[in-house]
Amino acid sequence: MPLDPQVKVFLDQMAGWRASVANLPAPERRAAWKTRPTAVGPAVYKTEDRLIPGPAGAIPVRIYTPPGTGPFPALVWFHGGGWVIGDIEMADGTARHLCLGAECVVISVDYRLAPENKFPAAPEDCFAATKWAEKNAYLFDIDARRIAVGGDSAGGNLAAAVSLMARDRGGPSLAFQVLVYPVTERNYTRKSYQENASGYGLSKEDIVWYWEQYLRADEDANNLYAAPLKARDLRGLPPALVITAEYDPLRDEGAAYAARLKEAGVPTAYKCYDGVIHGFFGQWAMLDKAKAAVQQACSALKAAFAAQMAARR
Repeated sequence: MPLDPQVKVFLDQMAGWRASVANLPAPERRAAWKTRPTAVGPAVYKTEDRLIPGPAGAIPVRIYTPPGTGPFPALVWFHGGGWVIGDIEMADGTARHLCLGAECVVISVDYRLAPENKFPAAPEDCFAATKWAEKNAYLFDIDARRIAVGGDSAGGNLAAAVSLMARDRGGPSLAFQVLVYPVTERNYTRKSYQENASGYGLSKEDIVWYWEQYLRADEDANNLYAAPLKARDLRGLPPALVITAEYDPLRDEGAAYAARLKEAGVPTAYKCYDGVIHGFFGQWAMLDKAKAAVQQACSALKAAFAAQMAARR
């Protein structure tokens, strides 16, 4: 399908800014991303910033509570940014939409970033935050038996990793995983890399650079918690929604992970949004397809939470 006209406008608007941050070292690129214009999300009932215990010190989180009466289900959300950039401020608008749309508490996690903190720092922080959410659910009127994880891009990679870690380490028991154009392996040979290597925001060159910042050594690329598609067995994972974008180098590895989940007997919905690019999910202020994708994620979460509740009756 041709590039969505709304996406074309967005790419044109961001072209100069993207050129200004290209080839910057990690700290400078991170600082530049903080200056990128972002839309303000909707009001929720309340938000709270906290520091929670992590494997190497305190982890900042932001907790979003919807209106209504609990106990609420919860979504632990991991932002994107190639494991190098991004923070809870960048994810704020999306977290607000998910909180209201899925009628759940959202816990947005400011995990440690590379290259200062290479793999496995990020997934270990995210797993610790997910365990903390279950253990402290009563403090935030959360139903500890209805906790999901999710994220976009590198955050989708981390959500998949946390789902694997929770299975392999005896919990927490997760209700669902939302994987938005996730990174699932380091493999630059797929067709989507050849078709979308440049010109659509995230480039192949960008992704190579992000992997270089993230991994300690080449062998880490075969670790299932860095590259979930490398896992030999995907059985026993929570149900999933996998969303990809047509004009995205990561499209095919997201599709491959969804297929592997289905083959393993994991209930999985997969949707590739035509005409859009990597990062579209967070552009709900400009793109109609972003609104549709966020609504799909919210509906999938609500259905999964309802199924968990029904299973207890």
